Amino acid sequence: MSTYPQTRTESRVGWSFTFNDALFEPLFVALTLIGIGVDLLLGRVGAAPAAQLSVHLITYFVGGFYAVRAIIAALRERTIKVDLLMILAAMGAAYVDAWTEGAILLFLFSLSNVLQNYAMDRTRRAISALLELRPDTVTVRRDEALIELPVEEVVPGDVVALRPGDRVPLDGTILRGSGNFDESALTGESMPVQKGEGMLVLAGTLNQSGALDVLVTKPASESTLARIIGMVSDAQARKARTQSFLDRFEQWYALGVIGAVALFIAFVPALFHVPFAQNFYNGMVLLTVASPCALVISVPAALLSAIANAARHGVLFKGGAHLEELSRIKVIAFDKTGTLTHAHPEVTDVLPRPGVTADELLAAVARAEMQSEHPIARSLMAYAEAQGVVVQEPEQFEAVTGMGVRATWDGEETLIGAPRLFSHLGVALPNEMQAEFDRLGDEGRGTVLLARRGTTWLGVVTVMDRERADAAEKLTLLRKAGIERIVMLTGDNARVADALGRRLGIDEVHAGLLPEDKLRIVGELGRKYGPTAMVGDGINDAPALAAASSSIAMGAAGTDAALETADIVLMRDDLGAIAYAVGLSKRTQRIVWQNIVFALAVVVVLVVLTLTIGVPLPLGVVGHEGSTILVVLNGLRLLAHRG
Repeated sequence: MSTYPQTRTESRVGWSFTFNDALFEPLFVALTLIGIGVDLLLGRVGAAPAAQLSVHLITYFVGGFYAVRAIIAALRERTIKVDLLMILAAMGAAYVDAWTEGAILLFLFSLSNVLQNYAMDRTRRAISALLELRPDTVTVRRDEALIELPVEEVVPGDVVALRPGDRVPLDGTILRGSGNFDESALTGESMPVQKGEGMLVLAGTLNQSGALDVLVTKPASESTLARIIGMVSDAQARKARTQSFLDRFEQWYALGVIGAVALFIAFVPALFHVPFAQNFYNGMVLLTVASPCALVISVPAALLSAIANAARHGVLFKGGAHLEELSRIKVIAFDKTGTLTHAHPEVTDVLPRPGVTADELLAAVARAEMQSEHPIARSLMAYAEAQGVVVQEPEQFEAVTGMGVRATWDGEETLIGAPRLFSHLGVALPNEMQAEFDRLGDEGRGTVLLARRGTTWLGVVTVMDRERADAAEKLTLLRKAGIERIVMLTGDNARVADALGRRLGIDEVHAGLLPEDKLRIVGELGRKYGPTAMVGDGINDAPALAAASSSIAMGAAGTDAALETADIVLMRDDLGAIAYAVGLSKRTQRIVWQNIVFALAVVVVLVVLTLTIGVPLPLGVVGHEGSTILVVLNGLRLLAHRG
């Protein structure tokens, strides 16, 4: 049986004739049914045996063509498909002159394949619909003129003109204009996003309003949309452990069934004095009903549907294995910044020491942080600009991971960071600076940065990253989805982290962490509680993400590193998407096991009935193929999952 959907719509036979599978496979099914009808009619009117044999052979050819083709392809790869069991059963029926029943077997078997392929095509269409989001041609400004170009010919640096209602063809940044963008096709977020000059726009999103010029930053092959399509296509090819086991099981099971049926045919007549012809017929029924078609298709039917559904909701699983693994998760560890908070920190206090002005403190801090890519550094730069402070680049810059920064200009070194930065560099912290740090931490003022230039202590700056308004509510949804423990990991000081943890109802808070500390704690959580997921930004948390059973990058639309790092990618900044992903994974596993148990039960019941009271071949085929179609339809229910 063809247990996976067709991946090619055409197949070449001989030198020049080409089959369009989407057209010919249903046609061959129809011809098989017509052949059965003609056969019954010829038998009723008493036609010549030669005429009946011709009809039989033609019916068998069209009914078994695709199964034989699949068998040959599998044998070339030294594997066995369960299609072989069906063909052997049909040939056996012909051997005992039960041509019509063998033809009915081939008809129902091929009809089942067509229905499966049609049903599974719904999953592929859900993914291929992403391809329709990118326009074929683009309006580009060149030499002050607007010209239409195929999207493949547009290169980074070109300027694309967008009108209201246009799909964004390629990733880029807005040069001129502003508008509302519908990003639901990529992120699953239903609300439009207002964007203006300098902001990133993604291929496949819809410009609802405004005329804009967009500077292209990536070619078509590297756009976020293209990467998403590639990731989901790859995910469909990556199998979960259950599916991989069933694929291996299929080979040995098929050989076992063939061997068992051969022994049944050879020894039962002699041992139980059963007529050979009748026993051979029962052997063919046994060959049919023992075939594990429903069992083999049960897992991919569910996994592919779940992956397609998740992609439509802006959640990208990089394979069935990660979907399966997420269903086992008991603990989720969150990096604080950008997941539980907005990752848009704001300067809340600028406290210079006596003899230092606020502008001098702010200018030194902003200049030292100028070349840092950390969100805190960007907030400091934005605040300094808003205060009218002019900042120049430092002559030397170094980010000390998890501690702060050190920069040099005019022959003096400037240090900006937490007390552990100064301890790490062997710089003694004055008592009054330590006291100020502790006071601000006790008040929950956020991240407290101490500033020192040369040998002079300049003062303290605090930056606060506020939690998401719906964070507590979304964490409650996670608990309802089956997560038993929620943990927060952060480099912030313990007082601020504990206060946030209490507000959000987090079970366990670990503060003042370096990247290697997060890695260690994720490992400890896994050993203590079981499978653990880590939610981060895919860059700074890479070690911890790699150590987790499931790694989740949040809000990764347009972020290359996040798309590459995590097992699961959430395309929008929504904690609710994590609860949706967990719920989907658990429901998928329930459906997978429903399918497996049902498929095994049908095989057992049909085999027992065949060995005891006897089952006619057509009835055995109906039970066998009916169970196969039912598990496919059960798996397709995941296409409608809404969380």
